Amino acid sequence: MKKIRTLSSFLLLIALIVSGCDSKSRDGEPLDIKFGYVGDLFNYKDAYVGDNSAVGNIVSRLKNAEQFTRFELKTDEEPYGIILNYSLEESEQDYKDIVVYNATFLFTLLQNADWVRFNFENEEYTITKDKLKTWYGEDFTGLQSEDEVKTLIQKHSDDENKVDELFN
Repeated sequence: MKKIRTLSSFLLLIALIVSGCDSKSRDGEPLDIKFGYVGDLFNYKDAYVGDNSAVGNIVSRLKNAEQFTRFELKTDEEPYGIILNYSLEESEQDYKDIVVYNATFLFTLLQNADWVRFNFENEEYTITKDKLKTWYGEDFTGLQSEDEVKTLIQKHSDDENKVDELFN
């Protein structure tokens, strides 16, 4: 009987250890040691351009992440920036929508990001935080949830002419 109790206790201990080491959230999202469940982009709020892991995790959850190929962080001197490369051929308007959406999230989440360059298969766009703030007519960097950011983007990007203004 004592052997069965000891074996049961041992198996229970192993089960607790294994379940405590699970690296998946309830939705199958991976667990990041520094930021928790990475499904919520705002786990990365207030990260820095120099944080390779945070930038990679953010970009991998933005629009057209499946066509994202690599990134470079430009942190040697200010202004700090990010170069994002995509293997994607779309229309000019689709590129602009991706730039507005992804740049808004990056500038909202990363404290010291000043510019982002988007390299697509046949187009390149560079956008600055200041230019995007002016276009929105407000400082969006204080937004506190994905829904708030998406609402802001939707409100301003429905009008194709307004989007084109940002890139002229």
